[in-house]
Amino acid sequence: MERSFKRYRVSAAAGRLLPSAQGPGRVLRGVDRLERWPGADWLIIVVRAAVRAAPLGSGRDVLHGRWLGHPVHPLMVQVPIGSWLSAAVLDALPGHRRAARTLIGVGLAAAGPAAVAGWTDWAELPRQQQRVGLVHAATNITAVALYAASYAARRRGRVWRGKALGMAGLSAVAVGGALGGHLAYRQASGANHAEQVSHMVEPGWHVVGDVTGIPAGQPVRRHIGEVAVMVLREATGAVHVLADRCSHMAGPLSEGEIVDSCVRCPWHGSVFRLADGWNIHGPATAPQPCFDTRIVDGRVEARLRHLAGTQTEGRVA
Repeated sequence: MERSFKRYRVSAAAGRLLPSAQGPGRVLRGVDRLERWPGADWLIIVVRAAVRAAPLGSGRDVLHGRWLGHPVHPLMVQVPIGSWLSAAVLDALPGHRRAARTLIGVGLAAAGPAAVAGWTDWAELPRQQQRVGLVHAATNITAVALYAASYAARRRGRVWRGKALGMAGLSAVAVGGALGGHLAYRQASGANHAEQVSHMVEPGWHVVGDVTGIPAGQPVRRHIGEVAVMVLREATGAVHVLADRCSHMAGPLSEGEIVDSCVRCPWHGSVFRLADGWNIHGPATAPQPCFDTRIVDGRVEARLRHLAGTQTEGRVA
């Protein structure tokens, strides 16, 4: 009885010290509700169509960050955020009015390209992420408007008004940054959704299935342990195996289209080369895990390839 009472006292103390252990806080509950709120979906549809219709050409892959190996938007936003935060520090010190105004101008100039990259990524996200992303963008637009007003006020000599508008803008940036963090770390926006494959597949060769059970020219889904893989057998006999879940947002490549020795994800159109899993087109910024293959006694076997970019064709043994 006494031991049970002690355990109760310890649990009660833990509940007082760690209120978050009782469940998600108000902020997290609010953002979770935002993910499920369909009220602005009509606006999302309109804006997404406009972003996708923009004549960006090959620049779209550049804005996605395919050349960098991960989204470029988080890198680009460091310039306006850093400039505006530095301006706030200078505002607190005497004799730095011109320097603070210059930093605000730098932030405004850098905000445009960062926003373009962000919208390009946003248009290829699932609806729940787009809902949070829309509020994230609206908050950042508010911050840009406040900083533009701050810059104008400073130019007219209204320094205190400019400082007040700058602090309001920095507050909006903080809210936008928090929502951006939610998108990146809770909703996994921009994360490599195939990264875990290398940790889940045991070393060595694994049986994928009988050759006769794999139709020529048609991608099919098979499994290596708990990992789903896309298998394609060419008419020549070569067999290609890639992780089935797209590195962009885990779309099923086995349901995709085969074009010019590549597979196109059916969800957002990322294109991966069959020979080595390399991402030819975005929005995917990470290549697809690729497997070496061989045929032994009428069965396809596969082994995870650890050297990225190696162009080893499926081989027959």
